Formats: sequence, C-alpha cells, structure tokens
Amino acid sequence: MSGLKLFRTDTTNSGMTEVTPRLAEVEAEVQGLVEAHMETLLGVRFLASEYGTGPVHVGRIDSLGLDENGSPVIVEYKRGTDAGVIHQGLFYLSWLMDHRAEFEHLVRDRLGGTVAAQVLWSRPRLICIAGDFTRYDIHAVREHQRSIDLVRYRLFGSDLLGLETVASVSGRAPAARRVHRQTPGAGHRQSAVLADLAEAVDEALLGLGDGVSRVQRKHYRAYQLLQNFACVCPPQKTKLLVYLKTDPKEVDLVPGFTRDVTGLGHHGTGDLEVQLRALKDVERAHGLFRASYAAA
Repeated sequence: MSGLKLFRTDTTNSGMTEVTPRLAEVEAEVQGLVEAHMETLLGVRFLASEYGTGPVHVGRIDSLGLDENGSPVIVEYKRGTDAGVIHQGLFYLSWLMDHRAEFEHLVRDRLGGTVAAQVLWSRPRLICIAGDFTRYDIHAVREHQRSIDLVRYRLFGSDLLGLETVASVSGRAPAARRVHRQTPGAGHRQSAVLADLAEAVDEALLGLGDGVSRVQRKHYRAYQLLQNFACVCPPQKTKLLVYLKTDPKEVDLVPGFTRDVTGLGHHGTGDLEVQLRALKDVERAHGLFRASYAAA
C-alpha cells in the first residue's frame, strides 16, 4: 500500500490514531488469511492448498481455485518482495495446462460435476500476492500472453488486511461478438439497435480504466478487475441486461431501468440489474458502471 495511511477513530479523546501497516511474520500467515476468505477477497472459490505437482515437476502450488467465470486460478504468495514469484507461478500455470483432467477431477470432488464440466480453459489465471513488487515485475507481466494479477498486501493492526492491485494483464480476451446487419425491416432494425447498444456498453465498460478484462462465457460476458464488476447477457427482444455488483440498497431503483435481483437466479454475477433499451440508457447507467468498477 504505497503511501496509504489508515487511521482509526479514537472515541476516548475524539482524535485519530494511525494504524501502522506491517508485513506478515511468515508467508503462511498471508496464505492462511486469503485461503480462509478467498471468495470474498478474490472472487475465487478455494479448491486446494499446497497442491503437489508430482515427481517430475517436483513442486507445490500454494493455492488452487476457480473464479466466478469458471477460470482455473493459481495463487502464489510471498511475504515481501521476491522476483521469483512470477516465474514460479508461470511454471505452475504451464503444469496446470498440461494436467487439465487432474484439475477437473479436483473441481468435481470439491464443487461437483456440473461445475467441472464448465471449466473455462481459454483463460487460466495467475494471482501473485506479495509485500511489494518492483517495476521490473510490472514490466515482466505485461510481456506475457497470460492473465496475471499482481496484488500487494499489508496487514494493519491485528484485524485489518489491505489488498491493492498493482498490475493486471488480461491475456487473450475474445472480441465482443457483433450482430450481423441485415436488410431493413422491423425485426432487423431492432437487431441493429441492440447490436449498437451492446457495442456501446462494451466500450463503456472497457473504458472505465486500465486493467479491465473481458471474459466470454456461453450465457454472459463478464468484465473484471480482480473480480467481476459487470456481466452483460445476450440481447433479449427489446433490451440488454447488465448485472452489477453495486449494492441495490444504495441505489434509487427506477422501475423499468434498475431492479434488485438479490436472491433471484440469473446468468452472470451481481445483485443490481440494469435494463438498457436505447443508447441514451448507456449514458444514464454510466454512473452505476463506474460505482461497480470502483468497488471491484
């Protein structure tokens, strides 16, 4: 947390007390915290700790998981700064791609056959969590054609953990699928409107900031930083549905535009549904897009 200062309100004298940041005493302290709360912290379902790679590769992957889009995830930890963490993680990522059946068997054991059958092998991810990274580390990840996140951690006091994404590279991201334009007609004109709408949403979400990646799944397209912050479903007859991780309770809901879908089943992730019918709706929703992005 370069330059970040954290203060706690001191109720005894109406002042503020600085909470001093620190590194973990040992690497296992960070690993234990993240593994115990991996879905909350990283948007990744925990699968295994210290996973052995067998007698040929002779190694142990710190953490294995599956993110909310079904992508396999390797998490490697370092207490402080260690230039080897990226290379080590990439070595394990290559091992993972050569042992897909083994990983899917692990997913099946932990999360069930349906989840195992939907593993997204086009975008395996590496998340490196360390006390700090050098500029050479940041440059190195940008040279790789893999999805890599560098995350800096700090412990504050005895009960606070801070995570900061230092660099995020999305690897190979599929292009947004365009709807084929056809000859004029009522149905074709509506298809053209929805195609323009989908392109405008794609541009708006990708343009929110550096490091936004796009993940195409069968039933939705996700936009993520470390975690998803928006999911766009294929166009319906007259509208496009976008799901955001903004808390619906913090939004003034407008019938026909925004809806609280907490507890309701839908494709993608997020509890706030935004319904878009025209290009002007994209501009209207931009503040909601940005709020969800900022919270990711």
